[in-house]
Amino acid sequence: MAQAVVTSATAMCSFGTTPSILNATNNVTTLFGGKPVCTIADAAPMVNVPPCGLCTSLANPAVAAATAAAMGVLTPQPCIPMIVGSWIPSQTKVLIGGQPALTLGSSCMCAYGGNISIVNPGQVTVNAG
Repeated sequence: MAQAVVTSATAMCSFGTTPSILNATNNVTTLFGGKPVCTIADAAPMVNVPPCGLCTSLANPAVAAATAAAMGVLTPQPCIPMIVGSWIPSQTKVLIGGQPALTLGSSCMCAYGGNISIVNPGQVTVNAG
């Protein structure tokens, strides 16, 4: 069984330097461990998925420009998540408001090539599915 992801869960981008803290906004009534449960619809950049520190992807125009200006030395720049689509759930058995709940193992993609994955579900008491 996978653990349900709730507000205050942490996610990490493969090109980020620090984890970000997720925020559920599409569901505020279903609570696990006293916190709103995240669904696959909670994928809005900056609203649901805050920045992951600095971005190190050369597909990010800001990183590419700064790296070129530094004579090819990788120069990370502030992360601005560019989520493509929605979260890909690791299981779809539990629906919250008609949407699959996010669980530990879910992920989404950034337009700059990063894979954003859940590293801590934000709670330890409720299993989904």
